[in-house]
Amino acid sequence: MHYLAIVSIIWALSFGLIGQALSGVDPFFAATMRLGIAGLVFIPFLRWSKIPNDSHFKLIGCGAIQFGIMYICYMMALQVAPGQSHLVALFSILTPLYVVLINDLRKRELHPEYLYASLLAIAGAATIKARAVSMDSLWITFGLMQIAGLAFGFGQVYYRDWKRKYTEVKDHQIFALLYAGGFGVAAIACAFFTNWERTQLDTVQLQVLTYLGIVASGLGFFLWNKGAALCRAGTLAAFNNAVVPLAMACSLFIFGERSGLEVGALLRLILGSAFIIAAVTLSEKTAKRS
Repeated sequence: MHYLAIVSIIWALSFGLIGQALSGVDPFFAATMRLGIAGLVFIPFLRWSKIPNDSHFKLIGCGAIQFGIMYICYMMALQVAPGQSHLVALFSILTPLYVVLINDLRKRELHPEYLYASLLAIAGAATIKARAVSMDSLWITFGLMQIAGLAFGFGQVYYRDWKRKYTEVKDHQIFALLYAGGFGVAAIACAFFTNWERTQLDTVQLQVLTYLGIVASGLGFFLWNKGAALCRAGTLAAFNNAVVPLAMACSLFIFGERSGLEVGALLRLILGSAFIIAAVTLSEKTAKRS
């Protein structure tokens, strides 16, 4: 569980950082760069001989969905709603539900305790932004984030199941394959849809992309999937929303996205966080493992 907590903090800073520093950078190009850098970090650790014969393309496919499709949708959402990265974070609140439902569908079982945990996490994230939000120009952003949530949720569950089947394989020995899959999807999208006039990076943008590729993507996704394989499905689902209060706090109070911020925002942030903590606690107290 501590792996998921560490990554939640890293990713919380990423929402505002992307919204502030990369708002003018083409999202397809940025996603491709991030996954490419992350893959380069893990190539030296790849041990082809350690991977079961039938798993190479499975892991590449997992990365293509979890990282490639998710990143493209996520980066596009940030571009559609510039200066509103806290809302992009909010629109990811259904991801815990997707994690639980995908887990139960794959196992053909029903785990109501994990469903309760995911709903608690969703309630917590919704509480944080309980006031009415104008959706005039944000429906596309919402839709993109649901596709991203489904893709990310599927990848987590699939990798978790695979790793529990092949416990002798170390995470770092195979993770470059996941990044290869994600990079492939991003590169194809980049080739067809990139606005190349928006790929000229200044020094700050290059530094931000490098940081995001090495830390937020490279280290972040690795630790997240490693943590996913070690915890219960309900805990994994709840932690998918742990980043929401952290990301919104960073976007609002560190990166200054305070437009229309009312007095009760901090109270809702605390109350919503309490819901999410309760969701994690509920799952951890559940004896059954999925």
